Amino acid sequence: MAEPAFVPRPRWDVLAAVGTGGALGSLARYGLSVAVPHSRGEFALSTFATNVSGCLLIGVLMAALTAAADPHRLLRPFLGVGILGGYTTFSTYATDSLDLVTTGHPFTGLAYAFGTVAAALVAVYAGHEITRAMLK
Repeated sequence: MAEPAFVPRPRWDVLAAVGTGGALGSLARYGLSVAVPHSRGEFALSTFATNVSGCLLIGVLMAALTAAADPHRLLRPFLGVGILGGYTTFSTYATDSLDLVTTGHPFTGLAYAFGTVAAALVAVYAGHEITRAMLK
């Protein structure tokens, strides 16, 4: 039996950066959900704000890292995958959308579902383009 040509080694420093960042991002998301709570069947403003602001910051981060001469190799895993990945919550968005639809608010649920995606896409584009223009 032939041995594999390449066996990747665990990158413990990257895993630690992602894990630490993810914990911080998740705590920030939880804090926002506590500060702006919603009941079942209500528009989830905190989830919407979390996802849109997180996407804006992802756009900012990607533009800044692209413009940087030599960014630290753990910056993107820590900030992008970790903090912003832990902060944004598209699984909760899906649950909130379904909750609105199943509790008698189908039009609000559909508007929330499509509106969140549209706002998130606009936010990531705006964050990227504004940051890119500022760094020129």
